[in-house]
Amino acid sequence: MGCVLGREVSSGIVSESKQVKKLRVESNRKIEDVSVTKTDTTCSVVEIKNEETRGEKVDGDKKPKGERRWSRPNSKPSNLPKQTRGEQVAAGWPPWLSAVCGEALNGWIPRRADTFEKIDKIGSGTYSNVYKARDLLTGKVVALKKVRFDNLEPESVKFMAREILILRRLDHPNVVKLEGLVTSRMSCSLYLVFEYMVHDLAGLAASPAVKFTEPQVKCYMHQLLSGLEHCHNRGVLHRDIKGSNLLIDNEGVLRIADFGLASLFDPNHKLPMTSRVVTLWYRPPELLLGATDYGVGIDLWSAGCILAELLAGKPIMPGRTEVEQLHKIYKLCGSPSDEYWKKSKLPNATLFKPREPYKRCIRETFKDFSPSSLPLIETLLAIDPAERQTATAALKSEFFTTEPYACEPSSLPKYPPSKEMDAKRRDDEARRCPLDMHLLLFLFKALVKINLSLSLSSLPNMHSLLYRLMDG
Repeated sequence: MGCVLGREVSSGIVSESKQVKKLRVESNRKIEDVSVTKTDTTCSVVEIKNEETRGEKVDGDKKPKGERRWSRPNSKPSNLPKQTRGEQVAAGWPPWLSAVCGEALNGWIPRRADTFEKIDKIGSGTYSNVYKARDLLTGKVVALKKVRFDNLEPESVKFMAREILILRRLDHPNVVKLEGLVTSRMSCSLYLVFEYMVHDLAGLAASPAVKFTEPQVKCYMHQLLSGLEHCHNRGVLHRDIKGSNLLIDNEGVLRIADFGLASLFDPNHKLPMTSRVVTLWYRPPELLLGATDYGVGIDLWSAGCILAELLAGKPIMPGRTEVEQLHKIYKLCGSPSDEYWKKSKLPNATLFKPREPYKRCIRETFKDFSPSSLPLIETLLAIDPAERQTATAALKSEFFTTEPYACEPSSLPKYPPSKEMDAKRRDDEARRCPLDMHLLLFLFKALVKINLSLSLSSLPNMHSLLYRLMDG
């Protein structure tokens, strides 16, 4: 039995960035009309001229009212000397991009190549779409992440630039690596170029043919926590850890991806941050209660949800609304203590503080899990974020130091390509399929029992009859 990882409701996540304009739709599978200058085949950076037409509807969630005041990207405008910025513009970088993240462009030469050819759309979100594509110069298959922003709005540009700056400061086997940029002076679009990964954990886990063993779960979780350890040590909060953002290649290597909601942080110099981050099923209680002062604990909570989900074979807290999500958290993890309510001073505490305290019941709920997994789940799903400790501490937990040990990534089974979007397509197809014969026979017998004048000879017409009954 495969688990359904990351199949969250569409209302589960709201970005802190300003809502951008409607985006442009693909008019051609091929990005055309490029100018070629000095090239470097080792760098996947291309400047495009005419690429799209308007009309694409933005997928995902709408930004709530009042969110703008928290749109404070931690990334600062580029402090490069004017001469350096001039050199970057002369090399082909758009001035607005050099102005906000010139330091991230250092060492990269824009490669004006023929084109990338889009093969398929493999992911979508509020502020981006992801495509499988082919670099026609090298023949390499890559992932192109199209980021939406308005280059006339400084805050929008800063928000976009922050993801680039963050990706450039990260360098770890379990974190996706930014390989280049595809820029356009003619439109408000930017493509980030990544290595193409055949799976994401959500799509893989949702496959009916996949059932993870404990060593495999340990392998994936060890890689996830190793990637988070690197991010946190570099002062980066991911703020949207979920199955569809955990990419896996054919060698079993897991990489944390999609840093669109990530933020730089310094625990010694804290600034208020938005609470409207992290997809709903993986959002910790302090964010649901309106916290704006938080740290690594939000990513560790999400990791705890994923660990329990992989072992349980299904999402552990699939709430449909923020209120329902908080209720599910209280039922499983217990409600906050009086001491925590007093010290945290959370904005929404008076609205969502239960009249009667809830008892914590993680061990009873997950009594069939291996004994070594329970202490780690208890820690990661602690109501008080301070008790979740760190990714480094999690990697040293009993879960990883007792048998059966984590398997090597290279020993993981070779699966057919599977992403969350593939799983959603399967679900959509299943909903469109006609009722099967077993269900028809069951309903036929039920109708006979209520004395409807039906006979076996009417069975061929049962399908249309049932639809009439359901419509009526």
